Amino acid sequence: MVQFSGKSVYKGIALGTVMVFKDREEPVRRKKIEDAAAEISRIEEAGIEAKVQLKALYDKALSTVGEVSAAVFEAYQIMVEDEDYRKSIYNMVQTEMVNGEYAIAVAGDNFSRMFSAMESDYMKARAADVRNVSNRLIRILEGREESGRLLEEPAVIVAQDMTPGEIVKLDREKILAFVTVEGSSSSHTAILARMMNIPAVVGVPVDLEEIHDGMKAVVDGFQGTVIFNPDEETCIQAEQKIAREQERQSLLKYLKGKETITLDGKKIRLYANIGSASDVGYVLENDAEGVGLFRSEFLYLGREDFPTEEEQFQIYRQVAQTMGGKKVIIRTLDMGADKQADYFNLEKEENPALGLRGIRICLKRQDIFKTQLRAILRATSYGNISIMYPMIISVEEVEEIFKIVREVQGELDRAEIPYKYPEQGIMIETPAAAMVSDELAKLVDFFSIGTNDLTQYTLAADRQNHKLDDFYNPYHKAVLRMVRMTAENAHKHGKWVGICGELAADTALTEEFLQMGIDEFSVVPSMVLRLRKKIRESTWNR
Repeated sequence: MVQFSGKSVYKGIALGTVMVFKDREEPVRRKKIEDAAAEISRIEEAGIEAKVQLKALYDKALSTVGEVSAAVFEAYQIMVEDEDYRKSIYNMVQTEMVNGEYAIAVAGDNFSRMFSAMESDYMKARAADVRNVSNRLIRILEGREESGRLLEEPAVIVAQDMTPGEIVKLDREKILAFVTVEGSSSSHTAILARMMNIPAVVGVPVDLEEIHDGMKAVVDGFQGTVIFNPDEETCIQAEQKIAREQERQSLLKYLKGKETITLDGKKIRLYANIGSASDVGYVLENDAEGVGLFRSEFLYLGREDFPTEEEQFQIYRQVAQTMGGKKVIIRTLDMGADKQADYFNLEKEENPALGLRGIRICLKRQDIFKTQLRAILRATSYGNISIMYPMIISVEEVEEIFKIVREVQGELDRAEIPYKYPEQGIMIETPAAAMVSDELAKLVDFFSIGTNDLTQYTLAADRQNHKLDDFYNPYHKAVLRMVRMTAENAHKHGKWVGICGELAADTALTEEFLQMGIDEFSVVPSMVLRLRKKIRESTWNR
């Protein structure tokens, strides 16, 4: 038994026999040509054929994984015609008098390296797209078919990498899981795997020469691990996890498309929490009615510098467009405490949970805050976006935030950049905010209760300190009373109130929260359907 770790693409689990997809393509050889014009004509004909193939793949993907995921093949068609890409190829053919296959291979490598060197994860993922388009053109010029194998029985596919074209051609009913040595969680291959609901782990450092057809493997997308030749106990544990996942899938079939409505007819908003644009697939798959918490600070983590306004805008726009008009609540960056990035240059604090974090950083470093606000406001033109501010303790903070928002709106107006006026809400996660929630409700459009921090600050128990597990009690009467108080004050002023902390997914408390008057729950995508079932069995009574 040997275990490897990689990056999880889809949080499913699979147990089955392995089928190895090995790249059998020969290296592209450089050849001298006599007629550059004829060679360019040959390349142009290959481009026409590539677009025909990609259109066929788009049509197939449209019927199997939907329009959003099928769009990759439209993007590939556009890339085939990209002026810079084509000029690079034609220039090499004309100046070096080399064959089209070689010119395409070199141009593909150059563009791929350029994208890989960029800081944006999204742009890095486009490196694989350039390689895929280049390889397709080369195959057409050489008169070869796209590599791949037929699946006669269900299998765990293990490969160096998989192109979207190879994936779409396979019978999805026989794909148990994907395991690739290369790839990123934001690649189009990963997006397809997510939309096909297939467990997948990428970036797995396995030597394909040591893996062979017929081996057993456990692919755990929840943990991001792959186990080859698992022992009996590991197989039993995997089968138990698969059974639980099948139960979730049966709930999906029964509850998907059903209203989240209580026995006494109250419509409840049931949203999902996400940390990146790539999580939207889980939101849609689990039939959440919107995004109740987009943790934007994840865009700032794992980097060496701040994400630009344009980078953020593209991500927020992508999420809003993909959600197709459903609510997307973006929480402004909640850095500090347990979420640190060196480039913020935050001083070391004795007690960071009580230090410079959340909205405090935004108010102290308004340049960072304004950049994010500009990106969010620009994205409001592309969907149903709301903004939520974390770690609020006073009316004065909210008034200062709104002043900054107006300044940013003024900048956009002067630049004639369109935007919509979004709903603006705040997190209730400090006792101070809960105690003055009657005053705060007059200023904002909604409340979202962050029960994790509210518990921590109410009980004076660091939730990161495992020695305090016996004292950190989210069921404490004081915490629940603050939730009730917040709900009552919100409704008194005609505002809605939700819960986005861990307690939102605790079905033992669902009915109690409903009877407190909670209007919205935002949970991890995998809990949406279980919570919908519970809400449909409960009453809402203030």
